Amino acid sequence: MTRLRGTLGSVALPLVLPGVLLGLVVNGVPDYHRSPLVHAARFLQDGKELYEIACADCHGIDGRGVDLNTVGFDVPVPDFTECSFSSREPDADWIAVASAGGPVRAFDEAMPSFGGALSVEQPQSIMDYIRGFCDNNRWPRGELNLPRPLITEKAYPEDEAVTTVFVDLDGAGSIINEVVYERRFGTRTQIELKLPFGFRETAAANGEWNAGIGDVTAGLKHVLHSSLERGSILSIGGEIKFPTGNEANGFGKGTGVIEPFVTFGQILPGDAFLHLQGIIEFPTATSGETEVVWRAALGRTLTQAHFGRTWSPMIEILGQKALGGGSADWDLVPQFQVTLNTRQHVMANFGVRIPVNGSSQRPRPTQLLVYVLWDWFDGGFFDGW
Repeated sequence: MTRLRGTLGSVALPLVLPGVLLGLVVNGVPDYHRSPLVHAARFLQDGKELYEIACADCHGIDGRGVDLNTVGFDVPVPDFTECSFSSREPDADWIAVASAGGPVRAFDEAMPSFGGALSVEQPQSIMDYIRGFCDNNRWPRGELNLPRPLITEKAYPEDEAVTTVFVDLDGAGSIINEVVYERRFGTRTQIELKLPFGFRETAAANGEWNAGIGDVTAGLKHVLHSSLERGSILSIGGEIKFPTGNEANGFGKGTGVIEPFVTFGQILPGDAFLHLQGIIEFPTATSGETEVVWRAALGRTLTQAHFGRTWSPMIEILGQKALGGGSADWDLVPQFQVTLNTRQHVMANFGVRIPVNGSSQRPRPTQLLVYVLWDWFDGGFFDGW
Protein backbone atom coordinates (compact mmCIF):
# COMPACT_ATOMS: atom_id res chain seq x y z
CA MET A 1 0.00 0.00 0.00
CA THR A 2 0.82 3.52 0.23
CA ARG A 3 2.78 3.62 3.46
CA LEU A 4 6.26 4.76 4.51
CA ARG A 5 8.75 2.27 3.07
CA GLY A 6 12.49 2.27 2.77
CA THR A 7 15.33 -0.12 2.20
CA LEU A 8 17.09 1.52 5.12
CA GLY A 9 14.64 -0.11 7.51
CA SER A 10 12.11 1.12 9.98
CA VAL A 11 14.62 2.88 12.21
CA ALA A 12 15.83 5.17 9.42
CA LEU A 13 12.53 6.82 8.64
CA PRO A 14 12.04 8.59 11.96
CA LEU A 15 14.95 10.79 10.95
CA VAL A 16 13.78 11.44 7.41
CA LEU A 17 10.87 13.66 7.98
CA PRO A 18 12.16 16.00 10.65
CA GLY A 19 14.67 17.08 8.06
CA VAL A 20 11.98 17.18 5.44
CA LEU A 21 9.87 19.65 7.32
CA LEU A 22 12.16 21.34 9.82
CA GLY A 23 15.53 19.62 9.82
CA LEU A 24 16.04 20.63 13.41
CA VAL A 25 17.31 17.30 14.68
CA VAL A 26 20.61 18.76 15.73
CA ASN A 27 22.40 18.56 19.02
CA GLY A 28 21.36 20.96 21.71
CA VAL A 29 17.93 22.00 20.39
CA PRO A 30 15.54 21.24 23.26
CA ASP A 31 12.33 22.79 21.92
CA TYR A 32 11.81 22.69 18.18
CA HIS A 33 8.64 24.73 18.10
CA ARG A 34 10.19 27.69 19.94
CA SER A 35 13.46 27.73 18.03
CA PRO A 36 14.23 31.13 16.43
CA LEU A 37 15.02 29.24 13.26
CA VAL A 38 11.54 27.75 13.17
CA HIS A 39 9.99 31.13 13.86
CA ALA A 40 11.91 32.65 10.93
CA ALA A 41 11.19 29.73 8.62
CA ARG A 42 7.45 30.09 9.18
CA PHE A 43 7.45 33.20 6.99
CA LEU A 44 9.22 31.54 4.05
CA GLN A 45 7.32 30.04 1.12
CA ASP A 46 10.10 28.75 -1.14
CA GLY A 47 10.73 25.03 -0.66
CA LYS A 48 14.41 25.27 -1.55
CA GLU A 49 15.01 28.02 1.02
CA LEU A 50 13.13 26.11 3.71
CA TYR A 51 15.08 22.94 2.96
CA GLU A 52 18.48 24.62 2.98
CA ILE A 53 17.79 26.49 6.21
CA ALA A 54 16.04 23.74 8.13
CA CYS A 55 17.00 20.38 6.61
CA ALA A 56 20.46 20.52 5.06
CA ASP A 57 22.31 20.21 8.39
CA CYS A 58 21.24 16.56 8.54
CA HIS A 59 20.30 15.69 4.97
CA GLY A 60 22.88 17.70 3.07
CA ILE A 61 22.47 20.34 0.42
CA ASP A 62 22.34 17.58 -2.22
CA GLY A 63 19.87 15.40 -0.27
CA ARG A 64 22.30 12.51 0.17
CA GLY A 65 22.57 12.82 3.94
CA VAL A 66 25.29 14.00 6.29
CA ASP A 67 27.78 11.61 7.89
CA LEU A 68 26.57 10.22 11.22
CA ASN A 69 29.70 11.43 13.00
CA THR A 70 28.69 14.94 12.05
CA VAL A 71 24.99 14.85 12.94
CA GLY A 72 25.63 13.17 16.29
CA PHE A 73 23.15 10.27 16.22
CA ASP A 74 23.55 6.63 15.17
CA VAL A 75 20.51 6.13 12.91
CA PRO A 76 21.41 6.19 9.18
CA VAL A 77 20.23 9.27 7.29
CA PRO A 78 18.41 8.24 4.09
CA ASP A 79 19.38 9.32 0.61
CA PHE A 80 16.67 11.40 -1.06
CA THR A 81 18.33 10.86 -4.44
CA GLU A 82 17.62 7.10 -4.19
CA CYS A 83 14.43 6.98 -6.27
CA SER A 84 13.42 3.49 -5.16
CA PHE A 85 13.07 4.86 -1.63
CA SER A 86 11.79 8.38 -2.25
CA SER A 87 9.22 7.72 -4.98
CA ARG A 88 7.11 5.04 -3.28
CA GLU A 89 5.20 7.13 -0.74
CA PRO A 90 2.60 9.83 -1.36
CA ASP A 91 3.30 13.25 0.09
CA ALA A 92 0.45 12.80 2.59
CA ASP A 93 2.21 9.91 4.32
CA TRP A 94 5.48 11.81 4.71
CA ILE A 95 3.67 14.85 6.05
CA ALA A 96 1.60 12.75 8.48
CA VAL A 97 4.70 11.44 10.24
CA ALA A 98 6.36 14.84 10.26
CA SER A 99 3.27 16.55 11.62
CA ALA A 100 2.34 14.06 14.32
CA GLY A 101 5.75 12.55 15.10
CA GLY A 102 7.25 9.10 14.68
CA PRO A 103 4.81 7.19 16.92
CA VAL A 104 1.89 8.00 14.58
CA ARG A 105 3.32 5.30 12.29
CA ALA A 106 5.06 3.26 15.01
CA PHE A 107 8.46 4.81 14.36
CA ASP A 108 10.94 5.95 16.99
CA GLU A 109 10.07 8.75 19.41
CA ALA A 110 13.30 10.48 18.32
CA MET A 111 11.22 11.91 15.53
CA PRO A 112 9.28 14.78 17.13
CA SER A 113 6.01 16.34 16.08
CA PHE A 114 6.17 19.53 14.04
CA GLY A 115 2.49 20.00 13.36
CA GLY A 116 2.36 23.48 14.88
CA ALA A 117 5.66 24.77 13.57
CA LEU A 118 4.81 25.44 9.93
CA SER A 119 1.93 26.88 7.99
CA VAL A 120 -0.42 24.58 6.10
CA GLU A 121 1.27 25.31 2.78
CA GLN A 122 4.92 24.99 3.80
CA PRO A 123 5.16 21.19 4.21
CA GLN A 124 3.96 20.70 0.66
CA SER A 125 6.41 23.32 -0.60
CA ILE A 126 9.29 21.46 1.03
CA MET A 127 8.08 18.12 -0.32
CA ASP A 128 7.88 19.55 -3.84
CA TYR A 129 11.54 20.54 -3.59
CA ILE A 130 12.67 17.23 -2.11
CA ARG A 131 10.95 15.34 -4.93
CA GLY A 132 13.44 16.94 -7.29
CA PHE A 133 16.32 14.99 -5.75
CA CYS A 134 15.10 11.92 -7.65
CA ASP A 135 16.10 12.79 -11.21
CA ASN A 136 14.44 9.79 -12.89
CA ASN A 137 10.77 10.46 -13.60
CA ARG A 138 10.15 6.89 -14.79
CA TRP A 139 9.47 5.82 -11.21
CA PRO A 140 5.66 5.92 -10.66
CA ARG A 141 4.74 8.06 -7.68
CA GLY A 142 3.27 6.50 -4.56
CA GLU A 143 0.04 8.47 -4.94
CA LEU A 144 -0.79 6.07 -7.82
CA ASN A 145 -0.53 3.02 -5.54
CA LEU A 146 -4.29 2.76 -5.02
CA PRO A 147 -6.00 0.40 -2.53
CA ARG A 148 -6.00 -3.20 -3.76
CA PRO A 149 -9.37 -4.78 -4.63
CA LEU A 150 -10.08 -8.43 -3.88
CA ILE A 151 -10.07 -9.60 -7.50
CA THR A 152 -9.04 -6.81 -9.89
CA GLU A 153 -5.30 -6.47 -10.53
CA LYS A 154 -3.93 -2.99 -9.84
CA ALA A 155 -1.58 -1.19 -12.23
CA TYR A 156 1.05 -0.10 -9.70
CA PRO A 157 4.14 -2.37 -9.37
CA GLU A 158 4.51 -3.44 -5.75
CA ASP A 159 6.40 -5.47 -3.17
CA GLU A 160 3.62 -7.36 -1.39
CA ALA A 161 2.54 -10.71 -0.04
CA VAL A 162 -1.22 -11.35 -0.09
CA THR A 163 -3.12 -14.33 1.28
CA THR A 164 -6.76 -14.57 0.16
CA VAL A 165 -9.36 -17.05 1.42
CA PHE A 166 -12.36 -17.98 -0.77
CA VAL A 167 -15.24 -19.71 1.07
CA ASP A 168 -18.27 -20.97 -0.86
CA LEU A 169 -21.46 -20.07 1.00
CA ASP A 170 -23.80 -22.37 -0.92
CA GLY A 171 -23.54 -25.61 -2.86
CA ALA A 172 -20.75 -28.06 -2.16
CA GLY A 173 -18.30 -26.93 0.51
CA SER A 174 -15.08 -25.26 -0.60
CA ILE A 175 -12.34 -23.34 1.22
CA ILE A 176 -9.52 -22.22 -1.06
CA ASN A 177 -6.47 -20.20 -0.03
CA GLU A 178 -4.39 -18.28 -2.54
CA VAL A 179 -0.94 -16.97 -1.59
CA VAL A 180 0.45 -14.25 -3.88
CA TYR A 181 4.04 -13.03 -3.84
CA GLU A 182 4.82 -9.81 -5.73
CA ARG A 183 8.29 -8.37 -6.24
CA ARG A 184 9.24 -5.16 -8.00
CA PHE A 185 12.24 -4.93 -10.33
CA GLY A 186 13.63 -1.64 -11.55
CA THR A 187 11.44 1.35 -12.13
CA ARG A 188 8.30 -0.18 -13.60
CA THR A 189 8.33 -3.98 -13.63
CA GLN A 190 6.90 -6.57 -11.24
CA ILE A 191 6.88 -10.37 -11.14
CA GLU A 192 4.18 -12.37 -9.41
CA LEU A 193 3.70 -15.95 -8.20
CA LYS A 194 0.38 -17.46 -7.07
CA LEU A 195 -0.14 -20.69 -5.18
CA PRO A 196 -3.75 -21.82 -4.56
CA PHE A 197 -4.50 -24.65 -2.14
CA GLY A 198 -7.37 -25.73 0.07
CA PHE A 199 -10.24 -28.12 0.66
CA ARG A 200 -13.30 -29.14 -1.35
CA GLU A 201 -16.23 -31.34 -0.45
CA THR A 202 -16.39 -34.51 -2.54
CA ALA A 203 -18.94 -34.78 -5.32
CA ALA A 204 -20.77 -37.45 -3.35
CA ALA A 205 -21.58 -34.82 -0.69
CA ASN A 206 -21.16 -37.45 2.03
CA GLY A 207 -19.24 -35.21 4.36
CA GLU A 208 -15.82 -36.15 2.98
CA TRP A 209 -13.39 -33.50 1.79
CA ASN A 210 -10.42 -33.52 -0.57
CA ALA A 211 -7.30 -31.41 -0.04
CA GLY A 212 -5.03 -30.27 -2.83
CA ILE A 213 -3.27 -27.49 -4.66
CA GLY A 214 -4.69 -25.59 -7.60
CA ASP A 215 -3.11 -24.29 -10.78
CA VAL A 216 0.11 -22.44 -9.95
CA THR A 217 0.46 -19.09 -11.74
CA ALA A 218 3.48 -16.99 -12.75
CA GLY A 219 3.00 -13.43 -13.97
CA LEU A 220 4.78 -10.31 -15.19
CA LYS A 221 3.53 -6.71 -15.16
CA HIS A 222 5.08 -3.56 -16.62
CA VAL A 223 3.96 0.07 -16.33
CA LEU A 224 3.55 1.69 -19.74
CA HIS A 225 2.58 5.14 -18.52
CA SER A 226 2.08 6.97 -15.25
CA SER A 227 1.15 10.61 -14.64
CA LEU A 228 0.76 12.18 -11.23
CA GLU A 229 -0.68 15.31 -12.84
CA ARG A 230 -3.47 13.29 -14.46
CA GLY A 231 -3.68 10.85 -11.59
CA SER A 232 -3.48 7.83 -13.88
CA ILE A 233 -1.35 4.73 -14.38
CA LEU A 234 -1.51 2.12 -17.17
CA SER A 235 0.16 -1.31 -17.19
CA ILE A 236 0.25 -4.40 -19.35
CA GLY A 237 1.15 -7.89 -18.29
CA GLY A 238 0.54 -11.56 -18.62
CA GLU A 239 0.12 -14.70 -16.54
CA ILE A 240 0.68 -18.37 -17.23
CA LYS A 241 -1.39 -20.89 -15.26
CA PHE A 242 0.20 -24.30 -15.06
CA PRO A 243 -2.12 -27.35 -14.79
CA THR A 244 -0.81 -28.44 -11.40
CA GLY A 245 -4.25 -28.94 -9.85
CA ASN A 246 -6.42 -32.07 -9.89
CA GLU A 247 -9.37 -31.22 -12.15
CA ALA A 248 -11.37 -34.24 -11.01
CA ASN A 249 -11.34 -32.95 -7.43
CA GLY A 250 -12.12 -29.37 -8.48
CA PHE A 251 -8.62 -27.93 -7.98
CA GLY A 252 -7.76 -26.91 -11.54
CA LYS A 253 -8.89 -26.49 -15.12
CA GLY A 254 -6.97 -29.47 -16.43
CA THR A 255 -5.11 -27.36 -18.97
CA GLY A 256 -2.60 -24.56 -19.01
CA VAL A 257 -3.93 -21.04 -19.58
CA ILE A 258 -2.14 -17.98 -20.98
CA GLU A 259 -3.67 -14.67 -19.86
CA PRO A 260 -2.45 -11.36 -21.32
CA PHE A 261 -4.03 -8.37 -19.59
CA VAL A 262 -4.13 -4.59 -19.37
CA THR A 263 -4.90 -2.72 -16.16
CA PHE A 264 -5.53 0.94 -15.39
CA GLY A 265 -5.79 3.04 -12.24
CA GLN A 266 -7.25 6.52 -11.85
CA ILE A 267 -7.33 8.93 -8.91
CA LEU A 268 -10.75 10.60 -8.64
CA PRO A 269 -11.86 13.67 -6.68
CA GLY A 270 -12.71 13.32 -2.99
CA ASP A 271 -10.14 10.55 -2.28
CA ALA A 272 -12.01 8.21 -4.64
CA PHE A 273 -10.31 5.88 -7.11
CA LEU A 274 -11.02 3.57 -10.04
CA HIS A 275 -9.41 0.33 -11.25
CA LEU A 276 -10.06 -1.25 -14.68
CA GLN A 277 -8.72 -4.54 -16.03
CA GLY A 278 -9.24 -6.53 -19.22
CA ILE A 279 -8.03 -10.12 -19.73
CA ILE A 280 -8.10 -12.71 -22.52
CA GLU A 281 -7.75 -16.33 -21.39
CA PHE A 282 -6.18 -18.67 -23.96
CA PRO A 283 -6.22 -22.36 -22.96
CA THR A 284 -3.28 -24.41 -24.20
CA ALA A 285 -5.54 -27.41 -24.88
CA THR A 286 -7.48 -27.34 -28.17
CA SER A 287 -10.63 -28.45 -26.36
CA GLY A 288 -10.65 -25.38 -24.09
CA GLU A 289 -12.62 -22.20 -24.67
CA THR A 290 -11.04 -18.79 -25.10
CA GLU A 291 -12.67 -16.32 -22.72
CA VAL A 292 -12.74 -12.58 -22.27
CA VAL A 293 -12.73 -11.20 -18.71
CA TRP A 294 -13.35 -7.62 -17.64
CA ARG A 295 -13.18 -6.13 -14.17
CA ALA A 296 -13.76 -2.75 -12.57
CA ALA A 297 -13.48 -1.51 -8.98
CA LEU A 298 -14.68 1.83 -7.66
CA GLY A 299 -13.88 2.98 -4.13
CA ARG A 300 -13.01 5.77 -1.76
CA THR A 301 -10.49 6.04 1.07
CA LEU A 302 -11.59 7.44 4.44
CA THR A 303 -9.00 8.37 7.07
CA GLN A 304 -9.84 8.04 10.74
CA ALA A 305 -8.78 10.97 12.96
CA HIS A 306 -6.80 12.68 10.19
CA PHE A 307 -3.65 10.53 10.40
CA GLY A 308 -5.20 7.31 11.73
CA ARG A 309 -6.54 4.07 10.33
CA THR A 310 -7.77 4.11 6.73
CA TRP A 311 -10.94 2.47 5.46
CA SER A 312 -11.52 1.92 1.74
CA PRO A 313 -15.01 0.68 0.82
CA MET A 314 -15.16 -0.61 -2.76
CA ILE A 315 -17.52 -2.26 -5.21
CA GLU A 316 -16.17 -4.55 -7.91
CA ILE A 317 -18.02 -5.50 -11.10
CA LEU A 318 -16.77 -8.70 -12.72
CA GLY A 319 -17.71 -10.00 -16.16
CA GLN A 320 -16.70 -13.06 -18.16
CA LYS A 321 -17.74 -14.45 -21.54
CA ALA A 322 -16.62 -17.27 -23.83
CA LEU A 323 -15.69 -16.03 -27.32
CA GLY A 324 -17.43 -19.04 -28.84
CA GLY A 325 -20.85 -17.74 -27.86
CA GLY A 326 -23.27 -17.69 -24.98
CA SER A 327 -24.16 -14.94 -22.56
CA ALA A 328 -21.83 -13.10 -20.23
CA ASP A 329 -21.64 -13.92 -16.53
CA TRP A 330 -21.74 -10.98 -14.10
CA ASP A 331 -20.75 -10.79 -10.44
CA LEU A 332 -20.74 -8.01 -7.85
CA VAL A 333 -18.22 -7.85 -5.00
CA PRO A 334 -18.97 -5.28 -2.27
CA GLN A 335 -15.98 -5.03 0.08
CA PHE A 336 -13.90 -2.83 2.32
CA GLN A 337 -10.17 -2.67 2.98
CA VAL A 338 -8.85 -1.54 6.36
CA THR A 339 -5.32 -0.97 7.68
CA LEU A 340 -4.63 -3.22 10.66
CA ASN A 341 -1.47 -1.88 12.29
CA THR A 342 -0.12 1.53 13.21
CA ARG A 343 2.43 1.60 10.40
CA GLN A 344 -0.38 0.73 7.97
CA HIS A 345 1.65 -1.75 5.92
CA VAL A 346 -0.54 -4.69 6.98
CA MET A 347 -4.13 -4.55 5.72
CA ALA A 348 -7.21 -6.72 5.39
CA ASN A 349 -10.07 -6.75 2.94
CA PHE A 350 -13.49 -8.35 3.48
CA GLY A 351 -16.07 -8.89 0.74
CA VAL A 352 -18.77 -11.10 -0.73
CA ARG A 353 -18.84 -12.23 -4.37
CA ILE A 354 -22.46 -12.31 -5.49
CA PRO A 355 -23.46 -13.86 -8.86
CA VAL A 356 -25.86 -11.54 -10.68
CA ASN A 357 -26.73 -14.07 -13.39
CA GLY A 358 -25.51 -17.48 -14.50
CA SER A 359 -26.32 -20.74 -16.23
CA SER A 360 -26.44 -24.43 -15.43
CA GLN A 361 -23.34 -24.92 -17.60
CA ARG A 362 -21.31 -22.58 -15.38
CA PRO A 363 -22.79 -22.40 -11.88
CA ARG A 364 -21.07 -20.01 -9.46
CA PRO A 365 -21.69 -20.01 -5.73
CA THR A 366 -21.86 -16.95 -3.54
CA GLN A 367 -18.45 -16.57 -1.92
CA LEU A 368 -17.00 -14.93 1.17
CA LEU A 369 -13.58 -13.43 0.40
CA VAL A 370 -10.98 -12.20 2.88
CA TYR A 371 -7.38 -11.21 2.31
CA VAL A 372 -4.47 -10.12 4.50
CA LEU A 373 -1.92 -7.97 2.68
CA TRP A 374 1.63 -7.43 3.92
CA ASP A 375 3.53 -4.63 2.20
CA TRP A 376 6.91 -6.12 3.06
CA PHE A 377 8.99 -3.22 1.75
CA ASP A 378 7.84 -1.33 4.88
CA GLY A 379 9.31 -3.86 7.27
CA GLY A 380 8.49 -7.19 8.88
CA PHE A 381 4.94 -8.42 9.32
CA PHE A 382 5.14 -7.94 13.09
CA ASP A 383 6.78 -4.51 12.89
CA GLY A 384 4.83 -1.34 13.45
CA TRP A 385 1.90 -2.60 15.54
